[in-house]
Amino acid sequence: MEENLKPRFIESLQRNNDQIREDRARIIGEDAELIYRRRVEDIELKIKRLEREQEGLIDISPLDKNSLTFADFQPEAFVQRDIELSLIIRNLNIQLELTRTRFEYLFGKKF
Repeated sequence: MEENLKPRFIESLQRNNDQIREDRARIIGEDAELIYRRRVEDIELKIKRLEREQEGLIDISPLDKNSLTFADFQPEAFVQRDIELSLIIRNLNIQLELTRTRFEYLFGKKF
């Protein structure tokens, strides 16, 4: 059984510069890729949530099925929030496109 054991600490000390650089580069690259991928996914999630919120703004259902009056609809607030959401979504879409492009360039992988 002891024949199969390798002195990992000694082997690590004996590595040459190229091996050490390669290991460090791989570790740094994996971390950066994972973080970049998560950032893209976070932007996608933000866009989806904001689009849902924007769609929810146009739901001005009556208070109940027998009522003909609408729940406290405020046109000014509706317009203001809809425009704000549109601009945020637009900016996030630009950010998403740029982030995906950079991810593919930096890591040589399609997102």
